[in-house]
Amino acid sequence: MTNYQNISFVTDGPIARITLNRPTAANGLDQALSEELVAAATYCSEDPAIKVVVLTGAGKFFSAGGDLRAMADSPDTREFIAKLADTLHQAVSTLARMDALLITAVNGTAAGAGMSLAVAGDLVVAGESAALTMAYTKVGLSPDGGASYYLPRLIGVRRTQDLMLTNRVLTAAEALDWGLLHRVVPDAELADTIEQLAQQFARGPKGSNANVKKLLLVSSQHTLEEQLATEAAFITHCAESADGAEGIAAFVGKRAPKFA
Repeated sequence: MTNYQNISFVTDGPIARITLNRPTAANGLDQALSEELVAAATYCSEDPAIKVVVLTGAGKFFSAGGDLRAMADSPDTREFIAKLADTLHQAVSTLARMDALLITAVNGTAAGAGMSLAVAGDLVVAGESAALTMAYTKVGLSPDGGASYYLPRLIGVRRTQDLMLTNRVLTAAEALDWGLLHRVVPDAELADTIEQLAQQFARGPKGSNANVKKLLLVSSQHTLEEQLATEAAFITHCAESADGAEGIAAFVGKRAPKFA
């Protein structure tokens, strides 16, 4: 396993926990951290035992986004940003397409690419003091990290334009109202809430949850009939699986299922 210096990566049976761990730099995304995030995401996607991945930040920030100081100090800013974006995007894609569910625990401000990462979760839970902002055009840059893919799908084009062009800062309550978050909880309850969700999904059917992710990823690209055909193929595959058989048997037997 990679010797992680910029993230904390811990696995415990079906649960993996990734913590962006540069608190003195507001968990800014530089090349080293992004490469470690790719390594951790790849591990989670390749380990069949992992059912759920929790992503959060150390300290007061989830992530302030790309490390602008590192960009400024680079002898070739263009090359630095291109490489960083490519690496970050590999991590985003791997997390989105892995079978394990991704829970993002937004423990503080999520800005720029930090916001892109935060909203990419399959479940996004924030502490009440969290804030979300794009902040790209404020420094003469344009969005990355999947923001231009996820935001229009989550909140529509008009609200996405508002966030990206004005750099509006949303409170956690506003982000919940807009549809960027699933839940907002008191800061002191965030860790316990995330743990309860992680344990819930750790007991759940991995294949079934993975198919939910896959169906939602392709739904906007398909005609109705194409999506119906995909749904039919996926539910048939689930029904043939051990978890599908267990789920049906448990329902008929009026007992709680025990998924693998």
